[in-house]
Amino acid sequence: MSALRPVTVITGASAGIGAELARVFACNGHALALVARREDRLHALADEIAAAGGVRPLVIRADLQRSDAASLIGAALAAQGVEPQFMVNNAGFGLVGTAATLDRDEQLAIIDVNMRALTHLSLAFIDSLARHKGGILNVGSMAGFLPGPGMSVYYASKAFVLSFSEALHSELKARGVRVTVLCPGPVPTEFATRAGVSGSLAPEILTLSAGQVAEAGYRGLMRGRRTVVPGLFNKLVVSAIRVTPRRLLLALIDARQRRRRPARRT
Repeated sequence: MSALRPVTVITGASAGIGAELARVFACNGHALALVARREDRLHALADEIAAAGGVRPLVIRADLQRSDAASLIGAALAAQGVEPQFMVNNAGFGLVGTAATLDRDEQLAIIDVNMRALTHLSLAFIDSLARHKGGILNVGSMAGFLPGPGMSVYYASKAFVLSFSEALHSELKARGVRVTVLCPGPVPTEFATRAGVSGSLAPEILTLSAGQVAEAGYRGLMRGRRTVVPGLFNKLVVSAIRVTPRRLLLALIDARQRRRRPARRT
C-alpha cells in the first residue's frame, strides 16, 4: 500500500459543474484537490468547504492547455503527500461558429483541454485509483451523441469523451476502477458565455442546475454506472437521437446553431 493519502482531484473546479462536484464530494467526506487556472476562485471554494466543516481542499493552479499539465498536477499532489482516489475530469469549453471561420488555435485548444488533457489525466493515475478502489468521472455532454455543425470541434470532442470513457469503463472494471461518463444537457453556467452563445441554451424542460447534474454524476460514479444522462426528458432525447436519421439530426443542429451569434473572446 502507498503511504500517500487519497484525494479526489477535480479539474475545472473554479465554477459551474466543477464547483458543484467539489461541494458534493466534500459533503460525502472526500478530501479534495481543486484544479483550475483561476486560483482566487479555487481558494474561495476551498475556504467555503472548510467553513462548512470539511477538510480544506488543496488548490492547484494549472492550465490544461499545456502539454505538461498532467505531470505538473501529479508533482503537486506528490509534494503534498497525496495521490488520486477519484479523478474528475470536468474542465472543458466550446465555441459557437463554423470551423472554417473560428480561430484555429482556439479550436485546437478545445482539443487540448477536452480530449488530450482528459485522456492524460484519466490514464496517469490508474495505479493509485486501483489501490484506493476509486474511479474516474469524465464530464461529457449530450452533444457527444450528436453531430455538431456550428460547434463541430466541441461536439466531436464530447463524442470522444463518451466513446473513450465507455471503453475505459470496460477495460478497468477488472482492476476495480469505476469509470463513468456524465452527459448533461443544458446547464446555466459560464460555459455559454465563453462559447459565445446568445439566448437560452435549450428549452427549459431540458435544463438542469449545475447542482443537480453534480449530484447525478456523483451517484452514478459511486454505483459504478457507465453512462449518466441527468434528467428524465434528457434521457428520452438521447433515446430518440439513437433512432433518428443522421441527416435529419445534422439539419436540426445546423438550424439551431445558425440562430446563435459567433463567439467573441475577450
